[in-house]
Amino acid sequence: MSEQEWLKEIFEQGKKDQKVSEKQIKIIEAAVEIFSEKGYAAASTSEIAKKAGVAEGTIFRHYRTKKDLLYSIITPTLLKIVFPVVAKTFIKQVLVKHEDLSFDEIIRKMLFNRYNFVKNNTPLLKIILQEIAFHDEMKMQFQEAFMDHAYNKLIEVVEYYQAKGEIIDIPTKSVIRMVVTTIFGFLIMRFIIVPESEWNDEEEIELTIQFIMNGLSKK
Repeated sequence: MSEQEWLKEIFEQGKKDQKVSEKQIKIIEAAVEIFSEKGYAAASTSEIAKKAGVAEGTIFRHYRTKKDLLYSIITPTLLKIVFPVVAKTFIKQVLVKHEDLSFDEIIRKMLFNRYNFVKNNTPLLKIILQEIAFHDEMKMQFQEAFMDHAYNKLIEVVEYYQAKGEIIDIPTKSVIRMVVTTIFGFLIMRFIIVPESEWNDEEEIELTIQFIMNGLSKK
């Protein structure tokens, strides 16, 4: 799938009832690149227009403000994460039928699932990380997405493995926090902070799993 086709797909996830023109796709494609490189505040609509090969006025015919343009990218991406990825793909591939797996196998599936997602969506993740601290509505969407679609299932999974005696009996929310922050810390380092380092991804993934399990396994 080309980047333009991928952008059109995520745009349509959030706006299935709205026609998306080729010019809009070009504008969004350019905005993703410039927002991820410079950040929202430093990017200008004139730069985006030039990159997209359209007049600046064309942007404002489709998006009233630069913020509207940002949210035309972020909102469908959130919907892509929440519905097809978290609610369907993530839970189905990682958490459903967890009884057949050990806890370290669950962690491995979770890590590979999120690794592939971030690898395929790095520019958008960079935009989200840059902007989420400054846009309360974006932060609220993420909190609601996590609480509504993943948190309860994660609680169920953690409590199952605690009852089996595979992991230590500490507060469930603490287990979830430790696992999530360790996995996303690795992914942010790998794809956002120092992507140019010489990464051995398979080795780093296994070391991350060992680190989590050493902290959570019953001795």
